[in-house]
Amino acid sequence: MDPTTLSDRAVIHLSGTDVRGFLQGLVTGDVMGPLPVWVGLLTPQGKALFDFMVWADGDDLLLDVEADQADALVRRLSLYRLRRPITIGRDEGLAVHWALDGDAGVPDPRLAALGHRWIAPPTAPATGWLAHRLSLGVTEGIAELGSDRTLWLEANARELNGVSFVKGCYVGQENTARMHHRSKVNRRLLVERRDAKPADARAWYPELGLAVMHRRVEGLPEGALPEWVLAEE
Repeated sequence: MDPTTLSDRAVIHLSGTDVRGFLQGLVTGDVMGPLPVWVGLLTPQGKALFDFMVWADGDDLLLDVEADQADALVRRLSLYRLRRPITIGRDEGLAVHWALDGDAGVPDPRLAALGHRWIAPPTAPATGWLAHRLSLGVTEGIAELGSDRTLWLEANARELNGVSFVKGCYVGQENTARMHHRSKVNRRLLVERRDAKPADARAWYPELGLAVMHRRVEGLPEGALPEWVLAEE
C-alpha cells in the first residue's frame, strides 16, 4: 500500500456533552448533519482564523487541522468552551490520510477531485498532496489564507462547501451572509503559475513554480478562475 499520511496535518479530539452543539455555534459549516465537512473559524468581521475538517467519532468529534496551528486552535476553542464539560486536545495516536485513488476513506468534502481522505493511526508520509491540491486551485492553511487577512468567501468557501447559509448563527456569520446575498465577493484567492516569486504573493512554492495570490475578481483574464468556481457562478 502506498504511503498515505499527511504529515503536515494533526488531529484534535473533542469529547463531552453536546460537542456538536458547541461547535455548531462557532464554525461556518453545519456539523449537526453528515460529516466530514470543511469549516472555518472566523473573526467577528468574517475573516478566516483557522480552517479545518470536522469528522464524527461516535458522539465525539475529530478535527483535521494544519499541524502548525493545532495548538493555537485548541487554545481558541478552549476559550469558547467556558464551563462546558468538554475536553479538547490533540490526539497523537491518530493522523490524517490521503490517497488520490482507491477505496479507502471518503471523497474530500470540498471537491471530489482532491481525492479521498480518512483518519487512522499514522503510517509513512504521503507524497504528491500539495502539488495535486494546488493544481486544482484549492487553498488552505495559514500560509495561504492568512490569519485575520482573508474574508471567508474570498477563500472560495462557498464553492468548496465550506459554509452553510441556513444553519443559523456562528462567529462572523453576519458579514459572510451579507456578502453572499449581495454577491459581493470582490477578491479571491487564486493559484497562479509563476517563474519567480511575485512581490505580492500570499504564498510561494518555488519547487512547483506556483504562487497563491489574493486577486480582485474584476478584470481577471479568461481562465484565471478554476472551473469549479465558474460552475457555481
